[in-house]
Amino acid sequence: MKVKPLADRVMVKLEKNEAKTAGGIIIPDTAQEKTQTGTVVEIGDDKDVIKVKAGQKVMYDKYAGTQVKVNGEEHLILKFSDIIAVIE
Repeated sequence: MKVKPLADRVMVKLEKNEAKTAGGIIIPDTAQEKTQTGTVVEIGDDKDVIKVKAGQKVMYDKYAGTQVKVNGEEHLILKFSDIIAVIE
């Protein structure tokens, strides 16, 4: 399945959190904090507003966007204004 965001929206592939501490303790998914970084996969068609490109790693607001599952992987579709930084 191919998903293309519209207007000023960006689709970001979420990063996985480490499920084990340095001491070897396994942390369940319910206790882990939601990740706030990911990699841009697709961008909408409003190229004048969107200043990121596919493949860039970004940081976004904590409760931003809509979570979707594409080909079995978690993605987030969010407005460009919810992206707060590009990670280099």
